[in-house]
Amino acid sequence: MLVKQILTSKGGAGGVISVKPGDTVSEAAKILSDKRIGTVVVSKDGSSLDGILSERDIVRELGKRGAGCLTESVSALMTSKLITCTADDSADAVLKKMTDGRFRHMPVMDGDKMVGLISIGDVVKARLAELSMEKDALQGMIMGH
Repeated sequence: MLVKQILTSKGGAGGVISVKPGDTVSEAAKILSDKRIGTVVVSKDGSSLDGILSERDIVRELGKRGAGCLTESVSALMTSKLITCTADDSADAVLKKMTDGRFRHMPVMDGDKMVGLISIGDVVKARLAELSMEKDALQGMIMGH
């Protein structure tokens, strides 16, 4: 299965929530809470990729420094060294990168433009569906259907 198939099943890039690098961490936390999501993309213009800010990033800083970090800009806490993928990458390759890197969200890029965001949950769900179809096909072959 390819990343583009996962994006299609999610409805494409329309669901990617972004914040600007100058927004405050508390503004980003409110968006995370309101939308019930774990990550926001950080982008100056909504299509370029400047970084990612996750719940974990915020909680880690709260634990280290206290509530004062909530007034800082998103750019101070975001992860800016990102591992990305393309729509033509395989789900297995993406899952391996996420597992090896111990992160849960990966931007999908087409050149310099972000075209989507997939989570490890999206990839696992797609892989399980693929395995279920393979199992059904094998059972059909064995039973002669």
